[in-house]
Amino acid sequence: MKTYRAALIGCGRIGAFIDNEVADPHPYSHAAAYEACERTTLVALADQRPDVMARAGERYGVPAAHHYTDYREMLAAERPDIVSVATQPEHRAQIVIHAAEHGARAIYAEKAMAASLAEADAMVQAVEGNGVAFNMGTNRRWHPGFRLMRSLIAEGRYGALRSLTVHCGHGVFNMGSHAIDLVLMLNGDEPVSWVQFHLSEGADRIEGDTLRDDPSGGGRLQFANGVPAFLLDSGRPFELEVVCERGIVTTVGSEWQVREEAGADLRGRPVLGPGSYPPFEPGSPAVHLVLDLVQALDTGAPTRGGVRVARTNTELIFACLESHRNGGARTALPLAGCELRLQREITPREPKYDPR
Repeated sequence: MKTYRAALIGCGRIGAFIDNEVADPHPYSHAAAYEACERTTLVALADQRPDVMARAGERYGVPAAHHYTDYREMLAAERPDIVSVATQPEHRAQIVIHAAEHGARAIYAEKAMAASLAEADAMVQAVEGNGVAFNMGTNRRWHPGFRLMRSLIAEGRYGALRSLTVHCGHGVFNMGSHAIDLVLMLNGDEPVSWVQFHLSEGADRIEGDTLRDDPSGGGRLQFANGVPAFLLDSGRPFELEVVCERGIVTTVGSEWQVREEAGADLRGRPVLGPGSYPPFEPGSPAVHLVLDLVQALDTGAPTRGGVRVARTNTELIFACLESHRNGGARTALPLAGCELRLQREITPREPKYDPR
């Protein structure tokens, strides 16, 4: 089978070293996913920090001759098939657009997609205009357990879907993008009619149309098919509860808890009792995401994510922010006239080079 050449732009935490922080034994970073995938080879690196890039090159076997402080030079010299963009969202749009316009055949862009809705639109135009396969790093979309959950919902295993609830703090761009993509995927990427949201932290960092930080908050996304999704800034770790007509599935860490119909009460009403989640083969969502891009390159088929799904995710983030700015009022989709942009003054974190 054909092996595709991959290049990484941004050699920091999520790009190359987050595997040293997490307990998950499966590949987690972009670089680790390319290393583990038998269909890809990591051939080049780009980063403005030569010391970080050198450590990444040493870890993943990319010689210094293929290290670049200018990603444009890298793309011109290396001509990779797949380009990973693991930078902060403030810089992501210009890199993705340049890659799409200069030979990349597939792009793996970290989340959130972009720092503004206008930038997301420009990315869509560049990616679609050049026929580039695209996935965003909201990796739960490729997690085997959540893919199984989507299948169970679609086939009606527990009856009709009633609601989705995600506990997710730590910023609407950061963890919020994961939560939004997860509820979209589980509800079959149905359109959202309106959003109602309140920022609990960071609202004071909005200066006019500029966001100086990634604020946290909670609220409701109302899907057009009648299903509500609740995003809660509750202080709990990332957890999901799926309520269906005849059962409830909850994820708590790596555990999958099921309550399903177990008879009826004295009045004939259904009673829920402990159930068991169907078995699934564990695996790396990051590797599955990369294999999804590989399949798109092999066959021309669309990916499970795609640039339009990523753009919807971005639109919903900004709809949440606009709802807060309008006093928590319902904000209808599609969103029009949003000029907000994320623009932080942050110093990149030093990666953890050694395993925990």
